[in-house]
Order: sequence, then C-alpha cells, then structure tokens
Amino acid sequence: MGDKVKKPINYVAADAKIGKNVRIWHFAYVGSKTIIGDNVKIGSLAHVDYDVRVGSGTMIEGGVYIPPLSRIGKKVFIGPAAVLTNDPYPPSKRMVGVVIEDGAVIGARAVIRAGVRVGKRSVVAMGAVVTKDVPPGKVVMGIPARVKFDRKEFDSKMKQWESGS
Repeated sequence: MGDKVKKPINYVAADAKIGKNVRIWHFAYVGSKTIIGDNVKIGSLAHVDYDVRVGSGTMIEGGVYIPPLSRIGKKVFIGPAAVLTNDPYPPSKRMVGVVIEDGAVIGARAVIRAGVRVGKRSVVAMGAVVTKDVPPGKVVMGIPARVKFDRKEFDSKMKQWESGS
C-alpha cells in the first residue's frame, strides 16, 4: 500500500534543446546537442541520437532510430520502427546523417541508408529499403526502393481510404 509507482524514465541530454509543446513518450532517448522544434511528438522507445535536428510539427513514432548528424524537416511523419543509418560501411570512422525534408512521410519499418536525402513531400512506403535519394513529391517502395508514383496520387488514395470508399 505504501509502495510508490515509478514513472517511466526518458533520457534527454542536458544540452539538448527542446521546443514548446514537445511530447516525449516512455523510455525514449534524446542525445547531446540535439535540437527538437516545437510541437514534436517522440514515441516510446524512440532513439534520437546526438547532433540531430528535428523540425517543428514532426511526429516520430515508437521504436524509431535516428542516428547522429541526421536532419529532419518540419511536419515530417516517421512511422514505427523506421531506421535511419549513418555509416554506409560499418564500423567506419566516418559518419554522415540522413536528410528528410519538410512534409515527407516515412512508413513503418523503412530503412534509409546513410547520406540519403528524402525530398520534400515525398513518401517512403512501409518496409522500403532506401539506398538512393528520393526526389521531392515522389512515392518510393520496395527493396531497393524505386519510384512508383507521385505524392498527388498518394494523397488521393489516402482521401479515398479515409472516406471508406
């Protein structure tokens, strides 16, 4: 009866800069020198490593790994268990982050190779393995990921799905 319930613990580095209205769920990690914009959600078990930039309005779902040096734009969605990498030849001494531009969508369990740029408003389908840059406004899927259609068609399919037709 006198036992206290312990609250889940997150780790946020002392020198990380966290914007307004940021929600960080259970057991998440935010590394040193990372900057998180306003109105960002970081899901449970997500790992946002050191020297990462995350733009305002971004949603990072549970189990996501974002490596050092990555740059995430504004209003980006990163689905559950997606993995960005920063070493194309592990374990090398040289690293490079991933860049995900504003408005992009990264599906669940997608894997993105070090040094790749995911263009503005592009979509990476769930489970895709991205080895090359993704052009702005395009939808890529598969292993390796290839362009299948454009964002306009994706948005149309989403609206149709949401309407139940």
